[in-house]
Amino acid sequence: MNQQASALVTAADISRLAGVTRATVSNWRRRHPDFPTPAGGTDTSPTYDLDAVRAWLSARGQLPEDTPADRLRTALRTHPGDDELAVRLLPVVLAAARLEEKEREALPELREDALLRWARSTVDDGADDIPGIVDATYGPDTTGPLRTLLRCVVADGAETATDVLAERLLEDAGGTGTYLTPRPLTDLMARLLTGSAGAFPASVLDPACGTGSLLAAAASAGATALHGQDVLVAQAAPAAVRLRLSAPGAAVSVRTGDSLRSDAFKGLTVDAVLCNPPYGVRDWGHDDLAYDQRWAYGVPPKGEPELAWVQHCLAHLTPRGRAVLLMPPAVAERTAGRRIRAQLVRDGALRAVVSLPQGAATPLHIGLHLWVLERPDPQTEAPGTVLLVDAAAETRDLDWTAVHNTVLSAWRPYLADQGDFTGTPGTADAVPITDLLNEAVDLTPARHVRTAPRQALRPALLARQASELYDQLREAATELAGLSADGDWPPADGRPRDWRTATVADLLRGGALGLLQTAPPGRRTRSGGPLSQPEPEPGGRPALTATDVFEGRPASGTEADLPTGVALPLVQGSDVLLTEILRVGRTAVARVVEPDETGCFLGPHLLLFRPDRRRLDPWFLAGFLAAEQNVKAAATGSSLVRVDPRRLRVPLLPLAEQQRYGAAFRRLHELRTAARRADRAAEDVTRLLGTGLTDGALLPDGHGSA
Repeated sequence: MNQQASALVTAADISRLAGVTRATVSNWRRRHPDFPTPAGGTDTSPTYDLDAVRAWLSARGQLPEDTPADRLRTALRTHPGDDELAVRLLPVVLAAARLEEKEREALPELREDALLRWARSTVDDGADDIPGIVDATYGPDTTGPLRTLLRCVVADGAETATDVLAERLLEDAGGTGTYLTPRPLTDLMARLLTGSAGAFPASVLDPACGTGSLLAAAASAGATALHGQDVLVAQAAPAAVRLRLSAPGAAVSVRTGDSLRSDAFKGLTVDAVLCNPPYGVRDWGHDDLAYDQRWAYGVPPKGEPELAWVQHCLAHLTPRGRAVLLMPPAVAERTAGRRIRAQLVRDGALRAVVSLPQGAATPLHIGLHLWVLERPDPQTEAPGTVLLVDAAAETRDLDWTAVHNTVLSAWRPYLADQGDFTGTPGTADAVPITDLLNEAVDLTPARHVRTAPRQALRPALLARQASELYDQLREAATELAGLSADGDWPPADGRPRDWRTATVADLLRGGALGLLQTAPPGRRTRSGGPLSQPEPEPGGRPALTATDVFEGRPASGTEADLPTGVALPLVQGSDVLLTEILRVGRTAVARVVEPDETGCFLGPHLLLFRPDRRRLDPWFLAGFLAAEQNVKAAATGSSLVRVDPRRLRVPLLPLAEQQRYGAAFRRLHELRTAARRADRAAEDVTRLLGTGLTDGALLPDGHGSA
């Protein structure tokens, strides 16, 4: 039997393999003469021998633990001359996921003929429902990848295996500009579809479905028929599998093609549409589609592709059916689109526009909008107002709990009774359509809701609120002054201390530490150490969110912030929490769970470390885990940075010395928390006073008089 040749990998592959950025790989190539020489590719995009790269990384201690997912990536790269292998393996994932656990665990150990027989049988069981599969055959040359795939499904779950296959498909397709819609945003968009009586639409379409995350959110909320289309097979095929894994009871139909130019669901009407349309695409088919019947509100100008998507979504709705689209903010004000905007407002098709904080979704530097639309019913009178919500005004940092509360606390009362809806000054208002149908037809929420009507302001109430906020500011400032009074931090002798360290992976193997996190559906949670606990039932318990840890505040999350269909870990006193995902420019934050937080759910994007108190001090662990250089060495990603917890390092110090460092780190945490509390209090009081003074509800206090 011939030995299989080593794969060729790119710089991007090396960065994923080592858990570093591509810039780090470029630095290695320039600075280290012993870095492997290119074995193929071009001068601008060289490729390298995988075995040589792994040997080089291993010698430098940069090669992380080889996981089943890593082995699957290698198997896909090394399989010769088969660019379609990843898509042909997708029905295998589905078939394996449907088996009982014991049957699934036995699959990788089957003899070759039995394994291939089983794989071929999967072709007749759902492969036709996965886009892009033309000839799903499996020969003896696929035995190795099949076994590796099944071991990944057994160890890490079907969804992780699907993610690896999707990653490979995108690489082969050269897919760029494909971004995941964050889970909190998909949940918010789905919740905006719920009717005033609490019923969720049965059938939902996403005409630019990507990974299927919006349809998955709809299924979690109660949708039973899911329809998706995406221009890339590399997106549509894994989306079809993910939806069948996460919503096995739903009817799923995913197709490929350009929804605007070649609608795969032509003639279909659904109860609701969710869509995050392609961003900034100018070649959307303007010339070819000039006389399309979908343009009921006007032919979209060439520079307004988003208004083409708006009308495409409306065309697929039943009367009174609702659509929620994620839109660039410029769509609300661009001159070229004002006639279509005016017609949408005039006919009652546009029900709400919500502005989101920066960072809610890609592109992260822009505060995107949500448009809530409804297909008008000719038998009912058009609404006389449009709800405008400025959720960005309420949150300086991206706090999804606050965003959800701000949006839904306005949308639900407005939906229930528009006539009695009073809004929230400075945040939400039901704006009459006559106020919007001016020359500009500017739908930007901040330009309509931040100026509260004078009659809505009550001077006595505003003065009392200002006094209460002043008391909170004084209290926060006093606490901060007390914590910052003592700043005597002696220097080390001569030079910085040098100590031996161990990785978190080492501590897990040695039983000194346990690791836990809330995993997405279908993925097992890996752990080490004493972490076994019964699976809790949701209901009534708060959840600790990543924002809670970053802000140093108590648990504020609810059941709505938690994923469904997975084990939900409970935190214990002295657990250490570390934020897993960071935006560029933000540092990681770690803190120790307080005793009164015991029993809270562990929210997404948090890493929980449970130390053996006889060997590790919790605050010592928190301080070193969140160290900037430590996190940088263990982080991957560019715009969103993810921390690989097993690569983090911890000094090996006696427990008594750990406790000295732990006390210092706790003081720093208290100082940071007090500073943030004082900052928020100052912002709240100055904003309220500024509004009161400029709107005539408050008078100067005399400090500025001559």
